Amino acid sequence: MIALRWLLKATLIFVAVTMLWVGLYRFVPPPFTFTMMGDLLGGRSVTKDWMPLSQIDPDMARAAIAGEDSRFCQHHGFDFRAIAGAAMRNAEGGRIRGGSTISQQTAKNAFLFQGGGYVRKTFEAYFTTLIEMLWGKRRIMEVYLNIAETGIGTYGVNAAALRYFGHDATRLSPTEAARIAAVLPLPKKRAAIAPSGFVRRHGNVLARYVGVVRRAGLDTCLR
Repeated sequence: MIALRWLLKATLIFVAVTMLWVGLYRFVPPPFTFTMMGDLLGGRSVTKDWMPLSQIDPDMARAAIAGEDSRFCQHHGFDFRAIAGAAMRNAEGGRIRGGSTISQQTAKNAFLFQGGGYVRKTFEAYFTTLIEMLWGKRRIMEVYLNIAETGIGTYGVNAAALRYFGHDATRLSPTEAARIAAVLPLPKKRAAIAPSGFVRRHGNVLARYVGVVRRAGLDTCLR
């Protein structure tokens, strides 16, 4: 019974602390992430430059939706259709893919370490549920676009735009937005400037889909 009481108490404390943490980030930009800490511990510098979603070119969010989560405005944190599709492709021996939504990626980036297997996935699901409840879609996208790794030691789309294109993220062409979005899955191995191979091909595809996202209303939750 004593152990059960301690477990219940620890659980309640964990829930209270994490809800306060998530609630704080609803209004305050996350000052640092564990991924950024990993860069610093690895001897790399960290470049980030927070920009409100209202100032980021809308095509950037559209490119992210096109590349990472086409049902972002429809689901409540988890896209079970995408998860099932990814599982089928992986079982058939195709390129290993996950079914993580932008919400899940934001939860992971803001509150958790990279890696960690199923334990991390469990906490990711918990934080995803919290941010969907407490933040809403606009804040989720805003945090995602500001803390996602967009190159070695580079975080957020504004820092990426300055690094790759020499101007901030208030004005991005569909091609520029798409190239940043194409870097997101493997930011330490890809660059948006003078891209080649996958980044160029995928970026060109995403650039064409930016308009599709707008016309199909797949970004309505951000307007």
